[in-house]
Amino acid sequence: MRWMLAFALLTAGSVAHAETFRFTAIPDEDQSRLVERFSKVADYLSDELDVDVEYVPVTSYGAAVTAFRNDQVQLAWFGGLSGVQARKLVPGSQAIAQGEEDAAFRSYFIANRDSGIPESQDALPEEVRDHSFTFGAKTSTSGRLMPEHFIRERFDEAPEDVFSRVGFSGDHSRTIALVESGTYDVGAVNFTVWDAAVEDDRVDTDKVEVVWESPTYPDYQWTLRGDVDERYGDDFTQKVTQALLDMKDPALLESFPRSGFIPASNDDYAPIEAVGESIGVLR
Repeated sequence: MRWMLAFALLTAGSVAHAETFRFTAIPDEDQSRLVERFSKVADYLSDELDVDVEYVPVTSYGAAVTAFRNDQVQLAWFGGLSGVQARKLVPGSQAIAQGEEDAAFRSYFIANRDSGIPESQDALPEEVRDHSFTFGAKTSTSGRLMPEHFIRERFDEAPEDVFSRVGFSGDHSRTIALVESGTYDVGAVNFTVWDAAVEDDRVDTDKVEVVWESPTYPDYQWTLRGDVDERYGDDFTQKVTQALLDMKDPALLESFPRSGFIPASNDDYAPIEAVGESIGVLR
């Protein structure tokens, strides 16, 4: 009987240790590219953490928050706003790391060249008024929240009163495509997605250009559920954090894209929460 009890305890311990650790990422650009890239990140984390790690793709920003809330994933690469939303829904969750670029992130306002909107260094050009405009996803920090904040700050009006037509593309890559094609005259995009698209020749800069760069703000971050130490072992939070901070392979960092990761905390995103509340996106 004793050996059976010992075997049962050993087996139970092995099952607990074998629980898969899952993460997701907001779908801020083409989904197929994200699956290919984040699957490699999963392999890296599995090796570093000594547990099975799985990347779980989602179809929307809201779905990423829901997956985190429902414990379908324990870690998520969120934007500033979606991270705030997730941490409100899951008490004890923590922002643990951000990209080196994320402490001072920014949005680009891009315009179809045929619209005749001039480039401006100082402020969002007055000439964007009465043109058609597209945000990215409705809960995107760099594609909606902060651009709307800057539009209201510049014109003291809601976007619907500034532009002839306002839409939501769903992601940054789609925003670029819609403005390049002339479906919308103007759009707001994540600067890293734009820069990567230009570098990879995935955007025709003869048709679309950056007309204004926004002031900086905090954005993307890794957020981790607060119960992982109980489930995956003591100091698991620290192990995950260190694995992210130690990620140096350019091929992995291209998944984000970031030059590296630095520590982050929930307090870093207080400005995002304040803006979200001020324009009614957070309640």
